[in-house]
Amino acid sequence: MTAPGQHGLLLLNKKSGVTSFDSLKEVKRAFATGKAGHTGTLDKFATGLLAVLVGRGVKLASLFSGLDKEYTATVRFGEETDTLDPEGAVIARSPLPPRNAVEAVLDEFRGDIMQAPPAYSAIHIGGRRAHELVREGKAPEMKKRPVTIHSLEILSWAPPEMTARVRCSAGTYIRSLARDIAIAAGSSAHLSGLVRTSVGAFRLEDSTGTENLVDALRPLDRNLFQALSLPCFLIDDRAAKDFSHGKPLRQILGPQSGDFPAAEKLARAAGVFREASPGDLLGVLERREDGAWGYGHVFAAGGIDGA
Repeated sequence: MTAPGQHGLLLLNKKSGVTSFDSLKEVKRAFATGKAGHTGTLDKFATGLLAVLVGRGVKLASLFSGLDKEYTATVRFGEETDTLDPEGAVIARSPLPPRNAVEAVLDEFRGDIMQAPPAYSAIHIGGRRAHELVREGKAPEMKKRPVTIHSLEILSWAPPEMTARVRCSAGTYIRSLARDIAIAAGSSAHLSGLVRTSVGAFRLEDSTGTENLVDALRPLDRNLFQALSLPCFLIDDRAAKDFSHGKPLRQILGPQSGDFPAAEKLARAAGVFREASPGDLLGVLERREDGAWGYGHVFAAGGIDGA
């Protein structure tokens, strides 16, 4: 069954052994569209939540780019692999660390830290992806960059494996975190399993497999912007027409265009909806450097279902 012309957000439970890119094939087939994109890669061996935008929803990908993530990670101590996951070749072996040695170093990895991404990653170095350089026999310099570990706790300890829950900022590599914790505890390690359990406010328990995609599609409505902690403008039919024609926002939105509550003044984007139809997304505004709102993406005058 296909559902051409639909637009929205799909919370997909990715299977192990499938790349994030290949996971989109079933989505594109179900919705008869080439317009589908995930909002954050999961490694091939990993499972869990993949937030996928469908149809015109792909234009909203930037709204998901900075969302925090949560993972359940299984760390296997004693062996480090070149990829830092179970698919790589073992490059180092070390004695297993005792639990108290691992617990003693965890505080070093909570909060704001500097982290070197894995060499086998999609990080760009000189216009090339790092994993491409490694496969050519080169040794790219993986410079450390700031990430934030909001929480890190051990869930179970069954040597040689430890299972931990990690909530972190976008851009954090859990493979690198496992490597660095092991080194600090006097050992070596790689990830033997990884499950992404949340992306921002979106949870794995609300996701679907590939067998029920059409019914699981979430609309691009005010509930989506609420989940993203982004404000919304509600405008009448006449203003909706002006908005679609690109007229000055101050004329369309009135005083509310510059008079947000303090909590919303830091918002980087906002949705524009038809007042009489809260599910009728007309477009997205983006915050300019001077603090004012500017046009981001504009859909048809009739909303995303319009011509």
